Amino acid sequence: MKLGILKTGRPPRACIPRFGTYPEMFEALLGPGHDYRTYAVDEGELPASPTACDAWLITGGAAGAYDPEPWIGQTLDFLRAARGQAAMVGVCLGHQLMAQAFGGQVIKSPKGWGVGENQYRVLTHEPWMDGATTIRLPASHQDQVVEAPPGAQVWAASDFTPFAGLIYSNDRAISMQPHPEFDPAYAVELIETRRDGPLTADQVDRAIASYSGPDDRVRVGGWINAFLASAT
Repeated sequence: MKLGILKTGRPPRACIPRFGTYPEMFEALLGPGHDYRTYAVDEGELPASPTACDAWLITGGAAGAYDPEPWIGQTLDFLRAARGQAAMVGVCLGHQLMAQAFGGQVIKSPKGWGVGENQYRVLTHEPWMDGATTIRLPASHQDQVVEAPPGAQVWAASDFTPFAGLIYSNDRAISMQPHPEFDPAYAVELIETRRDGPLTADQVDRAIASYSGPDDRVRVGGWINAFLASAT
């Protein structure tokens, strides 16, 4: 399967030599079973056609889905054109961009930052999932989806993030706010870069402590692969 990765941001430069770029993190998570092609949409590089790949994966990044930068509008237009034409998976900003493009709403949440390893309730069980009722995954976001697009179903939620995962069943598309691609060591390093702003020292310490236990990165990576296999 040809999997096009729409890159919407990059890790801090100091982290890249050890942990790689966001597309490289997804390639490590999903494994060698795909023919990967990366498009730097945050740098103005868009695919030639919505059907140039069998599926699209939209990464996380620091921008807002509502920001006025030209590349944001161009990416939203591309997602609308690709909707239903190819399978689609969005993560973090990718999740937010899909919601914004398809008629939902994304805002900078008054709840503040969601950081650390977070637990989410699994509200629906799809054929590409196993029987897990909760999942623990890294989170790193201040923006949130606060209104789901018409026809979207919530599949993952927490009290802090009620729209943490969305399914677009008629369009072969899924999305999620947390980061299954984040190695815990990278997540900790990313949090440390924010110790002196925008996070407080207490927020940083609590977020780092949350990584002391197991998580469900491998499980959710398997879900994404199973979804892609069923949707293409």
